[in-house]
Order: sequence, then structure tokens, then C-alpha cells
Amino acid sequence: MPDLGPRSRAWRYQAVPRWVYLVAALGALFILVPLLGMVAKVNWAQFVPLITSESSRDALLLSLKTAAASTALCIIFGVPLALVLARAEFPGQRILRALILLPLVVPPVVGGLALLYTFGREGLVGKSLTVMGIDIAFSTTAVVMAQAFVALPFLVLSLEGTLRTAGQKYEAVAATLGARPSTVLRRITVPLVLPGLVSGAVLSFARSLGEFGATLTFAGSLQGVTRTLPLEIYLQRETDPDAAVALSFLLIAVAVVVVALTYRAPRQPKPVAGDAAMAAP
Repeated sequence: MPDLGPRSRAWRYQAVPRWVYLVAALGALFILVPLLGMVAKVNWAQFVPLITSESSRDALLLSLKTAAASTALCIIFGVPLALVLARAEFPGQRILRALILLPLVVPPVVGGLALLYTFGREGLVGKSLTVMGIDIAFSTTAVVMAQAFVALPFLVLSLEGTLRTAGQKYEAVAATLGARPSTVLRRITVPLVLPGLVSGAVLSFARSLGEFGATLTFAGSLQGVTRTLPLEIYLQRETDPDAAVALSFLLIAVAVVVVALTYRAPRQPKPVAGDAAMAAP
């Protein structure tokens, strides 16, 4: 139907009732007002010295490095998990999905305890690792594992939803043309769901950046080794409230930038039949 100009666009049906805007505004205020209250408490005169102290720099750099490493782990394990959940059918699939998404609903401290009793020195797997001279708990590796444990469901959920929405039409065409499953995955599936993968990876990075409970329980709090920015904020809250507020604002600012990248990710065009044909050997 042709566009008849601004007059016709003005008469288009609005799917959102007006009262919904009011409720949505209240919901937005519920999130924004506390953030504004915290920003109002920032000691701007001392802001730079507060966030550039040695402990603050160490915590920020450690958080960025471990969050990047845990995001890489989420991609390595999350992509196959999402593919299996979205494309395969097998007994116990619903139970597997529920268990994978469990870190979303259990307290992070519980996840930290689970990791500790599995990979700690006296844990289920940790005993064997200790015999080989490998200690994971209370190390930087433990930080990465704790962050990946709580962030992995975000990538799986995002990518699985994208896979289900995209369907299997182009993959089926490539398969009928003789393309191997690995070739279809590389040439068709991954480009098709790339926006969902990027979105999930960004959300996983943001979740890793803010992880506290599992990290404290499994990795402890050692400056430069396991004390991430959330842990530094918690410790500074007792000794230097101004530093805690300044670091909280810094963490929020970094998280906002990271999450905003999700909406800046370019939308990939869907492949056409010719692309499926190119995937064939």
C-alpha cells in the first residue's frame, strides 16, 4: 500500500494505549531515580583522584580483563549449547535447558559455592587438579569461571531465540545442494544469527563486569588478583563512601556504554538462495 504522506501516517493505528505510557514512565522512573540519587552523591571535586587510586585502577583493569575472558568462554560454550537447544531434539532437552538457565534464578553466592565445592582444593574435581599442581580457587582463573558461570545463560538465551526466529529454510537449501553441516554452520547459520550472537556476547560481558557474589565466594578478594570492581566498591563502602560512590558511577557508565553497543550492532541482511548455493561444495 503506497504511503499517502504525513496525513495518512497521522491516522495509523497506535498499538500502545495511552495509559501504558504512564505505567511505563513510572517503571522507568523506578530505575532512573535511584541512579540519579547516586549521581547526586558523587564528589565531583575528588572524582578523578578517587577512581585513579592504585586499588581502583587494579580493580577496573582486572574487571575488564576477566570480563573479556569470561565472554570468550561464553561464546565458546554458549554457541554450541544454543545450537543444540534450538536445532536438535532429544530426550531431556527441557531439563537441560532449565539447568543451563539455572544461574539466572539462583543467588550468585550459591553458584560460587557450587564452583568452590567442585574446583576447590577439596572439591569434586579440585582434588585431582591439586594432585597435578593446579589450584583454581582464589585465583584470577576462578574469577573468570565465576563470571562465565553467571553470564553464560544470557548468551544462550539470546542466541537460541535468534536461531528459532531465523528458522532453517536457508540451511535446508544449502544441505540439499550438498553442503556439509560444518559448512552450513560457517557459511549460513553464523552470518544469519550474528546480530543475536553479538547481542548475547555484549550482555554476557556486562553481566560479567558486574558479578559479585560468585566471585567473592569462589575467588576471594585479593588486590590485583581477584578483587574486581564490584568487590572494590563493597570494601570501599565501609572505609571511604566517596570512593565507593565514584567507583559505582564509573561501573554504571562503563556498563551503559557496553549495553548501548547492543543497539549499535549493524543488522545483517538475511542470506538469499544464492548464498545457500555458494555454501555448497
